[in-house]
Amino acid sequence: MTRPRFDFAIHHTDGRARTGAIAMRRGTIRTPAFMPVGTAATVKAMKPADVAASGADIILGNTYHLMLRPGAERVARLGGLHALMGWDRPILTDSGGYQVMSLADLTKRSEEGVSFKSHLDGSRHLLSPERSIEVQRLLGSDIVMAFDELVPTTSTPEVQAAAMERSMRWAVRSRAAFDAGGTHAEGAALFGIQQGALDEGLRRSSADALMDIGFDGYAIGGLAVGEGQAAMFACLDFAPGQLPVDRPRYLMGVGKPTDIVGAVERGVDMFDCVLPTRSGRTGQAFTRNGPLNIRNARHAEDTGPLDPACACPICATWSRAYLHHLVRAGEILGAMLMTEHNIWFYEALMADLRAAIERGGLTTFADRFRTEYEGEKA
Repeated sequence: MTRPRFDFAIHHTDGRARTGAIAMRRGTIRTPAFMPVGTAATVKAMKPADVAASGADIILGNTYHLMLRPGAERVARLGGLHALMGWDRPILTDSGGYQVMSLADLTKRSEEGVSFKSHLDGSRHLLSPERSIEVQRLLGSDIVMAFDELVPTTSTPEVQAAAMERSMRWAVRSRAAFDAGGTHAEGAALFGIQQGALDEGLRRSSADALMDIGFDGYAIGGLAVGEGQAAMFACLDFAPGQLPVDRPRYLMGVGKPTDIVGAVERGVDMFDCVLPTRSGRTGQAFTRNGPLNIRNARHAEDTGPLDPACACPICATWSRAYLHHLVRAGEILGAMLMTEHNIWFYEALMADLRAAIERGGLTTFADRFRTEYEGEKA
């Protein structure tokens, strides 16, 4: 049976929340979905099979990092990102715009794109809408992101408006470059990115412009960049509803478990964040009773699991005491086991959210989750 290029179906709704599925050639993505971040062709400290076993239907790759090392053209010669890293499910690649703004030195923005100096070796590059789409095509991405300009939410209204308007012009160019891509574009999808900081009017103008262009899905960009949860939720009270109801809505770079729960309540379908993997490498575990720092001395002789309610292989096999020892000793296995637990926690949360929406009990589940999550903090 030939799988569709891209098909999104909403299965259930509960308030503004919804659950559904995105069908693509490399598999089906159950929504709401959390995408583990595989920045440099790897979800750090995890093997692809273990990521899949956690329940992840899709992962994220990073255009900026992969274009610099090992290089998009090299990845293409090696058979594409899926073959290179041994992941046969869908991959979404971000456009590289965020990393250019946050990591690269000596950036210069123009209508053409962003010229920058690599943080690796100082070499000069230009990332434009056309080059971003080309890199993502060479990587073999399943969901390609349009190139946009991100500015802090603390920027002046004039700067925010100018960045949003430029992002919409770049969205037109991204669409044209994607459509000119030939056979690869037939098997991939293209998402546009709504910008406009925290301003409802700018967000509306951005959404209208994106819908005029036409995309397979729509991302909400420019949030989770230091504005705080209350401000983010205030924006999400209107931003998702400005986007097409029959297309996936992707909140970029989010987030903490309570961020995700609140965003799902507000109609968001897709998420990504480095938090579960980064926290795992630094000794923090996510549990239903809140984050837990395994380095703390109180865990040194605790024979219980990280989270008694967790069904992951780590909680079924190893104690807090052993994980405490590994992390305190700097053993690589400690980072691996902590990370795997955290990815399982995030994917289990998404499964629970989907189930709660399906039975019409999201409010009850979300309120209970928030109450329990305020428990253990050490």
